[in-house]
Amino acid sequence: MKARTRAATILLTPFFLLFTAVMVVPIGYAVWLSLFTEKQSGLGFGGTETVFTGLDNYTAALGDRAFREGFGVLLGYCLLYIPLLLAGALGLALLLDSALARARRFFQLALFLPHAVPGIIAALIWVYLYTPQLSPVVQAMEAGGIGFDFFSPEGALPSVVNIALWEWLGYNMVIFYAALQAIDRSVLEAATVDGAGAWRIAFSVKIPLVKASLAMVALFTIIGSLQLFTEPLILNKGTGSAVTSTWTPNMYAYTAAFDRNDYGLAAAASVLLALTAALLSFAVTRMTGRRKAGKERTA
Repeated sequence: MKARTRAATILLTPFFLLFTAVMVVPIGYAVWLSLFTEKQSGLGFGGTETVFTGLDNYTAALGDRAFREGFGVLLGYCLLYIPLLLAGALGLALLLDSALARARRFFQLALFLPHAVPGIIAALIWVYLYTPQLSPVVQAMEAGGIGFDFFSPEGALPSVVNIALWEWLGYNMVIFYAALQAIDRSVLEAATVDGAGAWRIAFSVKIPLVKASLAMVALFTIIGSLQLFTEPLILNKGTGSAVTSTWTPNMYAYTAAFDRNDYGLAAAASVLLALTAALLSFAVTRMTGRRKAGKERTA
């Protein structure tokens, strides 16, 4: 027993050291930084001094309308993006897993390739495709009588969702496809012998058996959605874009830190966003855990 404990300690120590260095310490520093602010002494002509302000930065962030509206944008983004991503990735995986699919490896690679493109590059490509004076896509739409401003208040959110779908659809499709490939083929053969068609097998057999993968992808997608930053930051540079510098909470923190030099407020906004992500992650895992426990009791 002592030898096993010693071996486990040796193997786990590098992980915990790395986890402490890249996660615990930065989070602790952000919390500490959020409790202070820099103020100028005298009438503004003197130097700056760091002053302990307690929870004032949190109150300022929560009281700022721009910060609250950023969470509203994230809510709309999640309601639009997550269902489209899950349904699209699962649908493509089911299509590749079907007996009718041909050239599976080619389509897997073709669908996964957009994920290999860095987010900044992908956003720049789409900004070009969204810009009326440059984009052949917009010109073709206008020639067909379809007018849509991708940078307008109504079009900004779908534009960002489209970029994110292009980046992550293939990646999550591969996860679902791997889960489908792990299903025991005898189960599918038994369903076929019982007279179930392709649609019935997909919805009554395959999807229930990959629910764990669905829950995992949903959890990671929610966490990733709360970190929305790169795509709207690039769209913010578009001509007449409705995406402001505080469009999402991450952009709000970035602007507070590097445009206004208010690192305490930026740290407080970051901590609030991290707490939101932690609560949502806990809620999703608790909900999926209860469903699994309920099914085990029923069985």
